[in-house]
Amino acid sequence: MEFRTKPLILLLSACSFAILTCIYLFPFSQSSIDGHYQTQQKDSFEAPKSNIWSELSVDEASDVYDFVFDELSHLNLTKHPKSNRDSFINFLETLRPNKTDAVPYLHDDATIPERWAKAAIAQVSDGDPYMVYYMVGPLPVSSETQVLPLEYIFNSGRNYIENPVQDFSSIMRFGLSLAENVSDITQDLLGAVVNTKDPFDPEGLLCWPRGSRIERGGMSMWFQFFRQGAGSGARTILPQGVYIKVDANSNDMDDWSPAQFYYNGVIYDSEAEFRDAWNKPDFRRAAINEDGSWTDTEDFDSKPAGRELPPPVSVQPYGPRYKLDKKQQFVSWFGFEFYITTAQATGLTLFDIRFKGKRVMYELGLQEAMAHYAGDDPMQGGLEFMDSFFGMGKNMFELVPGYDCPAYADFLDSRSYQAMHTYEQPNSICIFEYTADHLLSRHSAQFSITASRNTFLVVRSVSTVGNYDYTIEYIFYLDGTIEVKVRASGFIFGSFFARTNEDEYGHRIQEALSSSMHDHVLNFKADLDVAGPKNDMVRLAWEPLTKSYPWDRPEVEERNTMHIVEYAVDEEIGLDYPKNGGEFYVVLSSEEKNAWGERKGYRIAAGTGMGSPPHLTIVNSTTLGDSARWAEHDIWILQRKDKEPRSADPLNYFTPHDPLIDFTKIANHESLKQDDDSEYDGDLVVYFNLGAHHLPHSGDIPNTLMHTSASSVMFVPHNFADHDASRESVQGVRVQLKGKNSGGFAGEWSTNSDLRSRVARRGDEKKEHKVRYFGATYEEGVKLPLEAFEPDLRKFVSEEIAVTDLTFNGSAAGVWEKKIEG
Repeated sequence: MEFRTKPLILLLSACSFAILTCIYLFPFSQSSIDGHYQTQQKDSFEAPKSNIWSELSVDEASDVYDFVFDELSHLNLTKHPKSNRDSFINFLETLRPNKTDAVPYLHDDATIPERWAKAAIAQVSDGDPYMVYYMVGPLPVSSETQVLPLEYIFNSGRNYIENPVQDFSSIMRFGLSLAENVSDITQDLLGAVVNTKDPFDPEGLLCWPRGSRIERGGMSMWFQFFRQGAGSGARTILPQGVYIKVDANSNDMDDWSPAQFYYNGVIYDSEAEFRDAWNKPDFRRAAINEDGSWTDTEDFDSKPAGRELPPPVSVQPYGPRYKLDKKQQFVSWFGFEFYITTAQATGLTLFDIRFKGKRVMYELGLQEAMAHYAGDDPMQGGLEFMDSFFGMGKNMFELVPGYDCPAYADFLDSRSYQAMHTYEQPNSICIFEYTADHLLSRHSAQFSITASRNTFLVVRSVSTVGNYDYTIEYIFYLDGTIEVKVRASGFIFGSFFARTNEDEYGHRIQEALSSSMHDHVLNFKADLDVAGPKNDMVRLAWEPLTKSYPWDRPEVEERNTMHIVEYAVDEEIGLDYPKNGGEFYVVLSSEEKNAWGERKGYRIAAGTGMGSPPHLTIVNSTTLGDSARWAEHDIWILQRKDKEPRSADPLNYFTPHDPLIDFTKIANHESLKQDDDSEYDGDLVVYFNLGAHHLPHSGDIPNTLMHTSASSVMFVPHNFADHDASRESVQGVRVQLKGKNSGGFAGEWSTNSDLRSRVARRGDEKKEHKVRYFGATYEEGVKLPLEAFEPDLRKFVSEEIAVTDLTFNGSAAGVWEKKIEG
């Protein structure tokens, strides 16, 4: 393979440096919860088809590892790499089948698609490190199996990126040496020093870099000091006010040297200049950002009225009403059916979603999670994260029963394969049914009240990427609605507060801490197949209208009113949610209609949360380049193609100005018209964004709260059925009201053949049915164990988790700790 080195002009965080060098060292949660309350399904249940998107089995991964080592022996792959100067298999996972191969198997009983693996290999070519994608298959390994460059899914024309950092650990050690050289200054200004013998001394300082520019042969970085925040993982709200810029324009670290210092709004061109200013009596000192009880995420001692009692909880006395095939990870619930799978970069994805036997979506899942900051210091000024790089799936950690999910939930495991290691993530996905505190529907009539419970199904995971915990859930409602929801919690990435700060980028939230404004934009893919693969997208616009109607005249010559105007979306485009909610975005079947002649459809709408989900505020981000153009609009409507399965790739983080997947080449205004002159087959795909414009305030200290950071999009049936599909499945009650004309129900003691009158005969009052339930009710004698209300978490045995640490903008602290300790 020929590699052509190109100049790389990037604004990268140190997170870009860590993962590819050390990802194989991540430890993962290993746990068990013995005997927590879980009602088991009595009847066996099997998926109708195999889960063709499932992650590799342990045996499959082992065979692929052996096969790749043999086939690519010329790369001198090692099983235990020590840096990016070694060649090794970074990770393995399933290469998901193309939709054109999967659909015939799912819907036409064709042969099951071939199974392939995807391998990312860190390899050295001419002394320079690269990350290269390969495809391995078909599986199981046989004489037919091959190792081929995985190229067709990348529109950059290549399947590799050049790794700009060869030895992340040495960079960390360099940062320690920088800090040690100015320990007298940090002791005076910050009240602490780094401990080179124990870099994670709770009383010591950290010194971490943010790569601000990478060019051919070198880079420059800003290092910032942080306090440890070891008690609650609060490092990102403990930044300190000393920054050091390093001139790293040489591959030889011995040539590196500090170039500038920044403190209290002043840049100093050398250490000597900084020292000289520090020694002067008029030197202006900033406050020290110290740890303390204010960073604790819990309060064990407060006793306000009511805390002596436990809160209400949801229980499930009679067991689950959904059916689950755990082996195939297939779910069936009141007309919904779908498969579950995971990927290291993106976490949960659902496939082949059907409702009442009709196709709704082929694929629904996360593509990328981006956070972009702004600020007036060297760290915040270029800060951004692309969390698929760290692994939204790899960082799906164990869920706490009774808290992350109800005690009665079903829990599924996930796994990943990195550098010859298998990492199990037990109980990292939960599935449960829940009844909301508000009704699905209700109505008070003259003689009766009808109330229908709002029960829905949830598939949930939590990805902890450094300082933030992202709860991602897929919610299914009885009427056929599907909601995708994200909630965030955790520590903000704060900025050091100096007297020179203004409120241009945030608020002062502690003695020496300022918040930093930032945008969260999480991109999802929804490959809709509404009643089949041939679909159209329309905008149903609510528009004002002035029109003359014959029944108005002569009193009103013209009436000011409104009407609906349908606009076809006939080319690929990015759309934003309209002002005043004045348009409906609807995906319609091109062929199927309901009983009333209306095309079957699903509407895409902002869901429950903190307003409409946003897109990126920054225009032509200097940091992002072309790596995340999907963040520039709320919704994208595109042609679906096998060669364009994703909007982004984790390795875009390394090459933002020349990404492996350039979304502008996917969203390139191709026609969405279905006509004889077009090769387009009517199979469209929607990419949509969730997230928030986050301006942290004092209420975000110590942690951001989930109900203030929720965002969702809903896919709502629009003429998809002939009537409300929830009516036959919902649980509820009709209560007759007292009155001389009040009576029973249809067909009971009617005064005439009009069964809709619901009026009882005179004299039959004693026979009146005052209440009638639709769906089952609970009976007397229900008994539940204590763990149905409060699982005994003393039985929750879980190993320590090395969460990706973003205190220095995204690098993996767990990796760094291991290397230092080793």
